[in-house]
Amino acid sequence: MASSNRAVSYFRRTRGSLDVCFHDLVKYWSTLSARTQDALISIFGFTVGLMLYFADLDSVFDSPQPPMTVRLAVLAVMCLMTFFRRRQPVTALAVGLVPLTVDLVLDPSVPIWLLYSDLIYASVLYGRGNQPRYVTIGCAAVAASGVSATLAITGEWWTTMLIAALLVAFIATPIWRATIVFAHKSIADAERKRVQAIRLVAEFDRRATIAEERKLIARDLHDVIAGHLSAIAIQSEAALDVLARRSPSSAMTDLVGAIRSESVDALQEMRTMLELLGNDDGPAAPQRLAQLPLLIDAATTAGSEVRVRSTLNEAELPSAIDQAAYRIVHEALTNAIKHAPGQPIDIGMHTDTTTLTIVVRNPTEPNSSRSTPPPGRRCGLIDLHERATALGGGISAGPVSGAWEVVARLPLTTFRVEERVAVTKENGGSASSS
Repeated sequence: MASSNRAVSYFRRTRGSLDVCFHDLVKYWSTLSARTQDALISIFGFTVGLMLYFADLDSVFDSPQPPMTVRLAVLAVMCLMTFFRRRQPVTALAVGLVPLTVDLVLDPSVPIWLLYSDLIYASVLYGRGNQPRYVTIGCAAVAASGVSATLAITGEWWTTMLIAALLVAFIATPIWRATIVFAHKSIADAERKRVQAIRLVAEFDRRATIAEERKLIARDLHDVIAGHLSAIAIQSEAALDVLARRSPSSAMTDLVGAIRSESVDALQEMRTMLELLGNDDGPAAPQRLAQLPLLIDAATTAGSEVRVRSTLNEAELPSAIDQAAYRIVHEALTNAIKHAPGQPIDIGMHTDTTTLTIVVRNPTEPNSSRSTPPPGRRCGLIDLHERATALGGGISAGPVSGAWEVVARLPLTTFRVEERVAVTKENGGSASSS
């Protein structure tokens, strides 16, 4: 009983050590470059094939063997094609037909067919565009032709079934395995893009929250503290005038003058701090269309292609319209990334004499039949509508021909007139004071 327990304990420790070694090996393998991995696979294939040849375990059928130098030359060419299995999978598969045909004529050998089976796997997994589909169709046609030819030549069902089983093992199995791996990779890539999109949305929300908090702090400081400092400066100035008429002691005049000087300096420092808090050029609060490339780069990183068509000159836009336009594009872009990750996004912006028009359009997810906005997007649309309405504009959003489209229109004339009036008043005030 004790010896049995020791054997079980030893087996568990050995299994645990093997699991750790295998995990470390897989982790190290993932750190290697694709070219290094392919080179190691080629070397490993040649080594295993060489061992099978010298052990006389390579033949599929019991028939006279060709010279070893010919075998090794064919094996070397096939291993060379394995080196290009990831970069040029279909080309490697096509060129690999040459050593495969030579091997078939000489005498089918296990190493060559195993390596070519790996090339089929790589072509389905790493092929571009429709290449995996064409490879699958071609392999199916070759397998069907081989089975039919075997049956027609031999007329023996047993031999035909054996050939069919071999073709399934060497052709159908790698295609099936590559299809499963590709499906898992697609799911993993989709989840990775979704996580990036969620992080992007969270970062945008964080920046927007910081910007709003900075503006709120600046407004509160201006309303509470700046007013008191201005009152102190004005009252101390009045006190100096009174003291000057009554000819008081110089100590009293110096004291009141110091109070006025300190209050004026504090007011100036307060204004500088308010300008910094309300500054839109900082990285924490990109609020203008000039910062739109930052959003586009982030969306591209998250896996969405963004195409921009714009005829705008941001310098000519009123400040309020410029900031609101950025916020609208920001909200529409983040909604598109969040609810349709990986889909291309088109942004169009143009102006006429009176209106700025913004159009953000993205295809909906392929399997989505939703005709109403999801809850998260609905909240974003409410925010967009409030921003546009506050400026006297309007916004519409909804599905259009398999895509989700947001259209915002912001008036330009009113704000340009108001800015000219403000400039006129400022100039007039300066002239009168001078």
